[in-house]
Amino acid sequence: MPNHQTELTNAELRQAENAVIPVIKEKAVFGKQIVETGKVRISKRVSEHEKIIDEPLLHEEVSVERVSVNQVVDTPPEIRQEGDTMIIPVVEEQLVLKKQLFLIEELHVRKQVIKTHQPQRVILLKEKVDVKRSAENDDSSRR
Repeated sequence: MPNHQTELTNAELRQAENAVIPVIKEKAVFGKQIVETGKVRISKRVSEHEKIIDEPLLHEEVSVERVSVNQVVDTPPEIRQEGDTMIIPVVEEQLVLKKQLFLIEELHVRKQVIKTHQPQRVILLKEKVDVKRSAENDDSSRR
């Protein structure tokens, strides 16, 4: 701002003492505006695909073999285990001059694990997501 100096008379000085001189200050005024610069379109598709699952299934089979013993015993024998075979004694009383236990047979029980395959068809879902960005002036993105 320029500096102004002026010579004043006494009358003008007295009048200037009562005068109001405005002091001005400038201020900057600003604001913000939101501007769209682009858009994003997200779409999702679900597709099906078939997959064959072939996992082994286990089951147990029991075989019973009857083994004839025909032997006299004083007390019933205990159930026992020999390797993978469980032996279960079967007794009966027979009438003779005296009563005695007679081991007539044993049951030999074996357990086997059998593996089989039973392929199964299953339907699995899979989602796919596409993300497309478009510029502000792209008219196709405003639908």
